Amino acid sequence: MFSNGRLLQIAVRKFHERAKKERWRYALGCLAMGSSCSNHLGIPPGKGPYPVGCTDFMMDHTAQGSFFRLYYPCQKMEKAEKPDWIPSVEYFYGLADFMKINRSLSEKIFNYLFGSYKIPASVDAPFKSNEKCPVIIFSHGLGAFRTLYSAICAEMASRGFIVASVEHRDESASTTFYFHEKTEPELTQESLPKTSLAAAQQDLVKEWMYYRALQHGEREFPLRNKQVKQRADECILALDKLTAINSGVAVQNVLQTQFDWTTLENSMDLCRTAVMGHSFGGATSIEALCKEVKFKCAIALDAWMVPLDDEIFPRVKQPIFFINSEKFQWAGNIIRMKKLDSAVVQRKMITIRGTVHQSFPDFTFLTGNWMGKLLKLKGEIDPELGIDLSNKATLAFLQRHLGRRIPCRSV
Repeated sequence: MFSNGRLLQIAVRKFHERAKKERWRYALGCLAMGSSCSNHLGIPPGKGPYPVGCTDFMMDHTAQGSFFRLYYPCQKMEKAEKPDWIPSVEYFYGLADFMKINRSLSEKIFNYLFGSYKIPASVDAPFKSNEKCPVIIFSHGLGAFRTLYSAICAEMASRGFIVASVEHRDESASTTFYFHEKTEPELTQESLPKTSLAAAQQDLVKEWMYYRALQHGEREFPLRNKQVKQRADECILALDKLTAINSGVAVQNVLQTQFDWTTLENSMDLCRTAVMGHSFGGATSIEALCKEVKFKCAIALDAWMVPLDDEIFPRVKQPIFFINSEKFQWAGNIIRMKKLDSAVVQRKMITIRGTVHQSFPDFTFLTGNWMGKLLKLKGEIDPELGIDLSNKATLAFLQRHLGRRIPCRSV
């Protein structure tokens, strides 16, 4: 996700030294926000006609199960709770590990800068749509996790899509979690009776899985190639779970949210499914196309093509849309994209001028110009304009290849 960890290490340490003294707290906030503390920062809400809800889903508590954040059209809520952008402190730890920064140092900085931000969606809001919803499976970038692309996912949901943002368990996420069943010693220490709805979860212990860095002397391709195959399988598994839910199969969400999953029965148009991802997630979307013909097309945002085997390119039969930033791509990566050119199906590529690799994740909206450009989280173009151009191009591509009119006015 981040390509400049060393620069961020230096910046974070400088900010932390200043923040140790109370008189620097205000200055730190100004540095984070830009030249003026009056700048408005936050994740932009979806611009479509539907209000957006979100909930988390984990089926099968093990590392082999499916885990994703679901975004969907919902009923309008007057006083809706919005989820934290960073779900828990462990995700700060994971980001610190990924960027090779001291955990205790970075937690204070990350929490100060980003801990108060909310995702523009209503937690567990009732599902509501006037028609069956097409489905997008979204794959995050290296070192990211399921909540960091909420601006894109919320926009798609506001246009009538159901979007499953997968949190990958291949050790490419900065962190994620699953559960293991309690051992005998852990069970004997329990003193509370299992009388609540959370009884099943009382027998489970949360396990955190952090980012696996390359070892000294380790070649990157074998690891990333193995990971991209697992990531594609996890995208396919998420689609399988949604297919079961759509068919009316009763599901047990390990996370026991308040969302009523039965309302999604017969709500999805599974003949209109797409896979989408950023960076490593862009490569994942192409791998998923090769493995699963149910995906009708893919949108690859600034795709990092290194993890893919050349042999899969001729086996991909569906349309692909590459949306690139101006500053990230290099000749070798573009050449690999062009190996997917086809005279039979559409393989389209555009570049959005003034953007950088981090113009797609939410971080670009949460830092002001000074800090954002220092850390390469912002390009020359306004972040909201950049993501709006990307989203509009994505929606036009989906409208063409999923055969569905995308609503732009109130429904």
